Amino acid sequence: MKEFDTIAAIATSIGESGISIIRVSGDKSKDIVDSIFIGKNNRKLNDFKTYTMKYGHIIDKKGIKLDEVIISYMKGPKSFTAEDTIEINCHGGVIGTNRILQEVIRAGARMAAPGEFTKRAFLNGRIDLSEAEAVMDIITAKTELSMKSALMQSEGSISREIKKIRNKLLNVIAHIEVTVDYPEEDIEEVTAGEVKDDVTSIIGEIDLLLSTADEGKILREGLSTVIVGKPNVGKSSLLNALVKEKRAIVTDVPGTTRDAIEEYISIEGIPVKIVDTAGIRETEDIVEKIGVETSKQKIDEADLVILILDWSNKLSKEDMEIIKYIKEKKYIVLLNKSDLGGKIEREELQSLKSKYITNISIKTGEGLNKVKEQIKDLFFKGEIKTEGVFVTNNRHKEALIRAKENLESSLNAIEYTSAIDLASIDIRNAWTDLGDITGEALDEDIIHKIFSEFCLGK
Repeated sequence: MKEFDTIAAIATSIGESGISIIRVSGDKSKDIVDSIFIGKNNRKLNDFKTYTMKYGHIIDKKGIKLDEVIISYMKGPKSFTAEDTIEINCHGGVIGTNRILQEVIRAGARMAAPGEFTKRAFLNGRIDLSEAEAVMDIITAKTELSMKSALMQSEGSISREIKKIRNKLLNVIAHIEVTVDYPEEDIEEVTAGEVKDDVTSIIGEIDLLLSTADEGKILREGLSTVIVGKPNVGKSSLLNALVKEKRAIVTDVPGTTRDAIEEYISIEGIPVKIVDTAGIRETEDIVEKIGVETSKQKIDEADLVILILDWSNKLSKEDMEIIKYIKEKKYIVLLNKSDLGGKIEREELQSLKSKYITNISIKTGEGLNKVKEQIKDLFFKGEIKTEGVFVTNNRHKEALIRAKENLESSLNAIEYTSAIDLASIDIRNAWTDLGDITGEALDEDIIHKIFSEFCLGK
């Protein structure tokens, strides 16, 4: 990839709309757009001042007008990419927007790769890597709370915490180096005990960040929740009740649901992905059998399992097989059809070993409000926090874990050898691990992979 070509892409969704935006970034952006733009009284862009807009038309190589547009100009480094950037605001629509983009490419720009605008902002020092990743999280946010969390990260909330810890590690490393390399100088020596205290304190700060990772992952990706049970216990009815629309087909015929159906709901700002699965049972129907295998796969991938049992009937062999299958997962149990009377004894449910067992009636709505409360209790200790720093990215979590492991290794070196110079090697590794989060110590191939997952025009 030629990192300093002038690049262009459509920055808005493709489709019918009032406005579409073509973004152009690079040192030739002004000249490129000037070659295909005719302003009022045929004026060109020689006097185009930064942070201003001009009205005119985009023309093709024959001088034929393609669309009337308004263009805006942001001179680097005071732009998102820290490069000269022009945005062409044209009428929305697939044909017109793509036609203008073709003219921009013909005039000398290169089609931007996915995430390349944000990558340039990172390479030019406009943002660090964790802030860049937050840009994509803002775009894909499922609820206001996940949007708020991503926005805080894009403004540097994680970066500031990581930089504080790295500075503390750097201070420890510097003291060790001075003590080891210049013993003859009249400098206060750092002792093994002091290094141990400092490292232990820093491990505590890392643990505090790691403690937010589970909630942070849910904020970013949503809580993956699977509804399971044998056929015809009310799984699809529960999905419809939670999303408040008829999303799944409901009949009295067992085995109606053949494939997994996914929908999102919000619990106080937390995105919850609800998956309605095929009823789990032995079957000779080839299509239904595939659905059952898909259900088991979804259970394995889920953060939470909602098990529905038919309270109006005795526990069956199929019920017991499902109970056995989910016993290692986090789950809640709903005893449906409570309006028809109960035939399952509580003693029969002892193998579930769960305090989250609730009588409900999806038909009448009884007990449904408790489902959301139980999810909050199980994953957020009953209270969903809306403030504070959250580790929402798995890559960040892994880097924090590696840093902690290296710091624990440094403590072992001090404990068994009292050699602070040996401990310094592990402390340096921890410092590098944390630099992976902000991009200050990350391999170029990994950086390219991260930005390749972005959408075009961003």
